[in-house]
Amino acid sequence: MKFTTRKLVSAAMVAAIYATLTMVLSFSGYGLIQYRIAEALTVLPAFSSIHIYSLFVGCMIANLLSPYGWLDIVVGSLASLLAAIATYYIGKSKLKYKKYLVPIPSVLFNALIVGGLLYYEGVAPTFLIGFLHVGWGQIVCAYILGILFYTLIEKKTILKRVFTGI
Repeated sequence: MKFTTRKLVSAAMVAAIYATLTMVLSFSGYGLIQYRIAEALTVLPAFSSIHIYSLFVGCMIANLLSPYGWLDIVVGSLASLLAAIATYYIGKSKLKYKKYLVPIPSVLFNALIVGGLLYYEGVAPTFLIGFLHVGWGQIVCAYILGILFYTLIEKKTILKRVFTGI
């Protein structure tokens, strides 16, 4: 991938938006049920690979406020990184309904990894409870809001330029 100033600025902006939204709305971004509105941004790697890194950095910064400490900073951010990589490859595919598939990695990786982390930390009484609760928050924020955001980017040229760095 060729790095341009526009792509770098777009990536920095997305990382800052992700971190800021999560930190400002921290009452809903940490815990058993996590409604991280910033997770709507997880569709962006489908448009540009630069956002694999921006979401990872944004999540890492946001997780500095996590009550689960270094474990969430490392493990939670790695869940976002894996999801972003998978999202990028779905975005590159020729699948007919990829818009509806793009948010799935974020839902699954976060439900599995962060749900497991919450079980390990004793927040969730079982792994299944952690998986279901984190998964529900991801369905609302990453899937539903993510598809709406994806659709906006598809239809609005200015948003596409801003969020993809093209």
